[in-house]
Formats: sequence, structure tokens, C-alpha cells
Amino acid sequence: MSNKKAAWISYDFGLKGDYAGLYTWLDENGAVECGHGLAFFEKETDDPAKFVDDITISLKQKVKLSPSDRLYIIWKNNNKMEGDFINGTRRLPPWNGYSNNNGNLISDIGE
Repeated sequence: MSNKKAAWISYDFGLKGDYAGLYTWLDENGAVECGHGLAFFEKETDDPAKFVDDITISLKQKVKLSPSDRLYIIWKNNNKMEGDFINGTRRLPPWNGYSNNNGNLISDIGE
């Protein structure tokens, strides 16, 4: 049984990233622009449990990624929003230290 799933891809490649490869993938998958470094798309999937794995494989076949390139995917899974890095890792945010809040919310799953 096939169905569509929706997701956002956030990308941060710096100056030397493979934008041509990424933009080709986004265009081929009917993605729409959502602001600097963010795109939304829908994709057919035969197995919703493998949706992110399939996207990861597809992207890595088209885009040359360096260790410093960051790709982050956000999708809905079992009525919860989830997010994970396809490539790269979390960095210290530019807003760090602007408030007195010392909490560190790292979870990428929420309702």
C-alpha cells in the first residue's frame, strides 16, 4: 500500500556545499521554498517506517556531502513531530546566553 508523507528539509552547507545537487533533488521531488535553508516536500512511500531512510539514501545519491554540511529532516510519525540529522550535527545556537534559562531541551520529538 502506497501513501504520501510530508517533510521539511533544513540545509546549511556554507560556501562550498553541493547546492546544485541539493537543488536538483529538491526540484525533482517537487519541493517548495519555505525561507532561507528550508524546503517542504511530499513523497510517496511504500513503507512509512522507512520514509526517512529512503529520503536519506536518495539525497546521498544526489548530493555530495562533507562532514561540515548539515541536512535536517522534520516529519510526522505516529501523530508526533520528529526531527533528525541526515548529515551533520547540532551546533551551539547563536541565541545561546540571551536569557537566564539554563534548560537544555535536546529532544527532537513532540506533539
